[in-house]
Amino acid sequence: MTGAYVEILRARHAARLLVGTLIGRLPNAVAALAILLFVRAEGGSYTLAGGLAAVYGVANAVGQPLLGRLVDLHGQPRVQLPAAVASALAMAVFAFVGIDPLGLAYASVAAAGLFTPPLEGGLRALWSSVLHKDGQVHTAYAMDAVAQEVMFTLGPLLLTLCASLWSAQAALLVLNVIGVLGALSVVVSPPSRAWRSAPREAHWLGALRSAGLLALLASFLFVGVAMGSIAVAAVSYADDHGGDVVYGWLMAGLGLGALVGGTVYGARQWSGEPARRLRLLVALLAVCYLPLMLMPGAVAMTLLAVLAGVFLAPCIACAFVLVDRHAPRGTVTEAFSWLVTTFTVGASVGTGLAGPVVEAGGAFWGFAVPGGAGAVSLLVLMATGRVLAAPGRGAVVAASSENDPNRAVEPRFSSGDRA
Repeated sequence: MTGAYVEILRARHAARLLVGTLIGRLPNAVAALAILLFVRAEGGSYTLAGGLAAVYGVANAVGQPLLGRLVDLHGQPRVQLPAAVASALAMAVFAFVGIDPLGLAYASVAAAGLFTPPLEGGLRALWSSVLHKDGQVHTAYAMDAVAQEVMFTLGPLLLTLCASLWSAQAALLVLNVIGVLGALSVVVSPPSRAWRSAPREAHWLGALRSAGLLALLASFLFVGVAMGSIAVAAVSYADDHGGDVVYGWLMAGLGLGALVGGTVYGARQWSGEPARRLRLLVALLAVCYLPLMLMPGAVAMTLLAVLAGVFLAPCIACAFVLVDRHAPRGTVTEAFSWLVTTFTVGASVGTGLAGPVVEAGGAFWGFAVPGGAGAVSLLVLMATGRVLAAPGRGAVVAASSENDPNRAVEPRFSSGDRA
């Protein structure tokens, strides 16, 4: 089962790009927790920590597609590295100044979020120039989704380890320095330096002028709602079944399920229409959320959490294929960044929605929210089926890194062929 992944990682530059991107994204992955730990260490309240984390998240959601568009226009090194440095410097200001004056604290975390480099979208734009066998890009998307689960599991552990060994301030600084080094590793690589976006039609909407992309974003907004709401419902459940330890096991179960599901999904080649496959995956995702409403004991609940996570990574990997298909020419990085933004906004909405639901009806109704959100996501996909099934315009121009690194060429296969 791992043969397909090994083959990809053996491709020239592939492992470096994947690892460098994950390291570069580390500060963003742990930002909310890092802000919380630092604010509490400074004597601030949970309310203040939540407000600062929310400002970071909103700024990040705004910055990703904007920076993604700049990457499509000017190339990766000219945007990714300066953005990574600017984000790290802004977070360093926050670490050294602290929460007083409050206005500077909010401004610095906002700048850190706004300038977070769109490494996630950049990596997906690079896969076509690194992998040249039919089907490998699709497998790489699945591997990318699996690697995210590993990062979101190990990142908080690394953060808390740094904070316990040194301080919350030191952890904030160290992880952002590591993030810059990860971004540097990516942008100095030959594929990143050689990559050029396809010629694009000037349009103020950029990637959002694609009806297929808008349909996909509308659907994944509700997938994000499901993810944000399940975390809140899990807190309520854990309060009555063992506290923080149980909550940790539930979150680990979700991550393990996504890891297993994504690994299995990416290990085989899929034929047929990806839009139809995505509908099936989202339907399975929604159905697997429903057993959580049974709320059995902690051990059984952890197993149900594993089941609930199984289809998340496959959904994301399949969505990557459709983003690649429907992104207008010259907007691929921006399009992938919009997916990240939409998912993040959806998770924030889900968190805000689940809070009052849990307070009114307890964890039972809290766990009903992700299933309902998954159902709405499926309805959006069904309503926009014709739009998503339509052939896209193609998006990526991969730069040749062999004979002439400055010459941009079309990929060996189109987005539709990869799907």
